[in-house]
Amino acid sequence: MQSVDSSVFVLGGARSGKSRFAEQICRDSGLALNYLATGRAWDDEMGARIEAHKHDRASHGWTTHEEPLDLVGMLARIDDPGRVVLVDCLTLWVTNLMMEEGRDVAAESCALADLLPSLKARVVFVSNEVGLGIVPENRMARDFRDHVGRLHQMIAAQAADVYFVAAGLPLKMKG
Repeated sequence: MQSVDSSVFVLGGARSGKSRFAEQICRDSGLALNYLATGRAWDDEMGARIEAHKHDRASHGWTTHEEPLDLVGMLARIDDPGRVVLVDCLTLWVTNLMMEEGRDVAAESCALADLLPSLKARVVFVSNEVGLGIVPENRMARDFRDHVGRLHQMIAAQAADVYFVAAGLPLKMKG
């Protein structure tokens, strides 16, 4: 696979600082700031988080695009060489796909990886590393871990730069 000069992949655990680091990469690009949010409000607390994030981003010059399922379609629609697009996050996207009847997570992951070489925008992907713990005890959790792990490998293979963030400190793994 060839590397896409404009894509960056940022991995880390929950509350590791990965989103803050990815946002800084985007601000440093000097391009129009676009935030492609994949999260869904499954409960009131998550809804409040989403609203707070949207308000905060808007006050800092971000244009927010919300798309829980059709990530490939949305990236294609907003693709522009004058934009940087922060996709936050891939693990929530996989969760959404798994919760929808009839979605083929593997095929949609491949479609995302296949789209990357054609994008003109700079794209920064954020995702939670889920493969560092013990083997989950139930099938759905194991399937989730497996889908995310395969997706991470595909995106990392395509990305020009890959970072792992822990305790707010980025470790450059590729690029």
